[in-house]
Amino acid sequence: MIAVYDAAGRVVGAADRAAVYRDGLWHASAGVLVRSGDGERIYVHRRTDTKMVFAGMHDCLAGGVVGPGESPRKTALRELAEELGITLTGADPAPRPVAEVAWDGEWQGKPMRCHLFGYELRYDGPIRHQPEEIVDGWWWTDAELRAHLADPDWPFVPDTRVLVDDLLT
Repeated sequence: MIAVYDAAGRVVGAADRAAVYRDGLWHASAGVLVRSGDGERIYVHRRTDTKMVFAGMHDCLAGGVVGPGESPRKTALRELAEELGITLTGADPAPRPVAEVAWDGEWQGKPMRCHLFGYELRYDGPIRHQPEEIVDGWWWTDAELRAHLADPDWPFVPDTRVLVDDLLT
């Protein structure tokens, strides 16, 4: 089950993930851009081919959909731990909000309506991929990622594409 939103960004209920995608219901996702401590590089990864949405595509956010009763910030922290193995303690700097966009797009011929919440974290520690979600990952500069994004055929997650100008320097 995931939280269902209205177009204005208010939570209005919950529904099964498959129904949300099938029916193009408004929902929310939150993700964290992991930037090196010096701010010079960002972590980019490739999703597994078994993901329900955007399978096999590249992304620069560790993220996912907001669950019922969950805030976007809590979702971002949960997904950061699940996908990249980064678990923050009270002594660690918190991810800071950097972007919020409503995306009324399309995926595989169906409407995809999502409130997107982007955060940034400066981090130099270990990264451990969740094998069910991430195949590989590497560090790139903003310029390297922008060069790949200039190719419209490069398989990059479309909802992160909507946020990327707010995320990169």
